[in-house]
Amino acid sequence: MRLRAATIQPRSLSSISKPNNPTFSPSESNNTSSPFNKFLFSWSRFKPFSAKCNSLKFRKKWKQYQGINNWEGLLDPLDDNLRSEILRYGHFVDAAYRSFDFDPSSLTYATCLYSKNSLLNRCGMTTYGYRLTKNLRTTCGIHMPAWIHDMSKFTCIRSSWIGYVAVCEHKKEISRLGRRDVVIAFRGTTTCLEWLENLRATLTYLPGHVEVEDGVCPMVEQGFLSLYTSKTTIYQSLQEMIREEIGRIIQTYTNEPLSLTLTGHSLGAALAILSAYDITATFKNAPMVTVVSFGGPRVGNESFRKQLEQSGIRILRIVNSDDVVTKVPGFVVNNDDMASSGDIHVGILSAWLQRRVEDTQLVYADIGQELRLSSKESPYLKKVDIATCHDLKTYLHLVKSFVSSSCSSNRMDPVM
Repeated sequence: MRLRAATIQPRSLSSISKPNNPTFSPSESNNTSSPFNKFLFSWSRFKPFSAKCNSLKFRKKWKQYQGINNWEGLLDPLDDNLRSEILRYGHFVDAAYRSFDFDPSSLTYATCLYSKNSLLNRCGMTTYGYRLTKNLRTTCGIHMPAWIHDMSKFTCIRSSWIGYVAVCEHKKEISRLGRRDVVIAFRGTTTCLEWLENLRATLTYLPGHVEVEDGVCPMVEQGFLSLYTSKTTIYQSLQEMIREEIGRIIQTYTNEPLSLTLTGHSLGAALAILSAYDITATFKNAPMVTVVSFGGPRVGNESFRKQLEQSGIRILRIVNSDDVVTKVPGFVVNNDDMASSGDIHVGILSAWLQRRVEDTQLVYADIGQELRLSSKESPYLKKVDIATCHDLKTYLHLVKSFVSSSCSSNRMDPVM
């Protein structure tokens, strides 16, 4: 039995070198207080995506690119159409970061800086063909003592803007994609209480869970579930908001091809997986549901992983091998090592140890299909520290330059 463990570390600005070609340019956003406005990609350099893809081929094979066959034959080497789609969804996540008010001294701290009608335009996504239909909030289940609230109200903000729902409405883009796409995008951890929720790493049972054949119930990280289901007297829970909006969208577009793509970074990746599971459990007529996650932590146990697979959800996890957040929380137990052991005494000891570890409610499972990358292989990163390895812009840079696992070096990247 092999155990792997680590601890969550906070994320800060990454340090990325600038070669002769202008890889990283300052953001044009007006949100000057946001740490994500420094050294961000110039997203306009990636557009138009339709020009980079074989539109006819893409339209006919859109389900393959959404993971109907678990991206078989598309990841290694990385298919260029799939690369463009991963980057495109990454831009939706970046827009969630850029639209968030990070300034604790601001009266609008932890809210969205822009209106629904202007958010995508303000983030440089005017030509994407999507319309934002719903703002999303998450609420922490942790209640801080009154004396802490008196010291600083900003450390006790329970409910904050976390992302949005956007529907593709441009006819040419719908034609290129082969269906009407709905994006649900989530940012990562930003507030004090969200960090505290992240640290609640023990597994807890899903409400209304279904027991699987081996008798083990689906369980997920306590803090993530709290952020998904908690609410206040003023704000709905994230779960309620998503159910309400997706129900409306399914009813509105019931007679045409439709896809739901949930994407997020870090905490947002975990919330994307919980949301995808809840959507398929709630709506029996749900369209194809795909998750594209960047730097996501572990979310649930082996039983939860099986439930996701049985529900038909397709999950593509973009993983930086040097990112510690993708290795937490908890442990992963390698049952294959126990099964292959020829020593009966070793097998009994391993089984006993596994039961003891499972009793801690910290035994997780890695979920989904991985696209594994590495910061150490990029010549553009000046240093490979914890913050750099976890940063969203690092992930998008690595996706842009990745060729295959057997390639001795990343491809040249004249665009970035």
